[in-house]
Amino acid sequence: MTTEAVPGDGHRPTQGRYDAVVAGGGPAGAAAAITLARSGRSVLLADARSGPPKTSESLVPAARTLLQDLGVGPRALDRDHRPCHGGLSAWGSPRVEQVCFINDPHGHGWQLDRTAFDRLLRSQARARGAEVAEHSTVGRPVREPDGDWRLPVTARGTCRTVRCRWLIDATGRRARIAVHCGARRRRYDQLVAVQLRFVHDPYDSEDLSVVESVRDGWWYTAPCHPLGRDAVYFTDTDLVPPGLTTTQGFLDQLAATRHTGSRAEGRRPWPGGVPRRGAAHTARLEPAAGDGWIAVGDAATAYDPISSQGVLTALYTGKCAGEAVDARLAGRRDAVDTYLARLDETFDGYRTGHRTVHSWEQRWADRPFWQRRHAPAPAPTARIGPRH
Repeated sequence: MTTEAVPGDGHRPTQGRYDAVVAGGGPAGAAAAITLARSGRSVLLADARSGPPKTSESLVPAARTLLQDLGVGPRALDRDHRPCHGGLSAWGSPRVEQVCFINDPHGHGWQLDRTAFDRLLRSQARARGAEVAEHSTVGRPVREPDGDWRLPVTARGTCRTVRCRWLIDATGRRARIAVHCGARRRRYDQLVAVQLRFVHDPYDSEDLSVVESVRDGWWYTAPCHPLGRDAVYFTDTDLVPPGLTTTQGFLDQLAATRHTGSRAEGRRPWPGGVPRRGAAHTARLEPAAGDGWIAVGDAATAYDPISSQGVLTALYTGKCAGEAVDARLAGRRDAVDTYLARLDETFDGYRTGHRTVHSWEQRWADRPFWQRRHAPAPAPTARIGPRH
């Protein structure tokens, strides 16, 4: 168990030198910073806050345990996020089936406003004693002869140089820091998401997400804060229909669905909004840690959104990596290996579940999207990383 510490002198860097610098202020980075700061480590959490708004995401009830361990109670979530009591799925048949959280021992989940959720976690990191640098980007790190990292941190055009003993890469799928340290990304597919946000409908009281498989991919829709709705189409990069990234083309494709389109019927897209395209492929970093650095969240392992595990895995890997770095700073040389073993186990379980879920859809088994996901699975993950 991690020992909690009261913010004090142990959290303060010495002349710009930190125990750890976390690059990326999303759930994974914030979880790592919280874990380290409450253990008395000096931490700089640099949040670039760049990129387009996040697509609405659901947080499963099981995340409550992780959040409470990080100091975030359900009341804090209830203030800014809509409760989610389950989901609807038309997968493998045209019939809609419901997954209900009513019997879940953890209670209901949430439809997240990602901007508010990420801000909540960063404020918790600050309360625990971490230094949070907003609108700040971590540049290319340089290893010093004494083993420290020297790296530039730029905020609003002003650059400063800091030093740290450990780097935590929470920069998302690009894994910018880890790639500079020699790691490489392994992609398992070419899944892409095309998303359009719709304005508030006062008659839309549904708090369930909807998933619907189609010939060349699948659709997802869910309410988003504040009271809008997102619709997202997932397919492979070479299968994106012509015109899908135009508003009318997207609406035409959405209208052709059996269940998803009805949730957006009669709504107008967000003012000035156009369909946004983003990566959604499965990927992992090889290795996910090295001498003085460690990756978390999507930088370490990125999951297909069909798993609904993205935010949960980000919190889990961030917390575990924070514990590993704290233990490594305390002299436990096997701590990073333990973290990598957890990543391997989690990723292999995800891959098994991913294949199983796609095997349930056989109506379009001759279509390229489904053929690729029905192909034989690769061998279990081989360990790549340090052994100290």
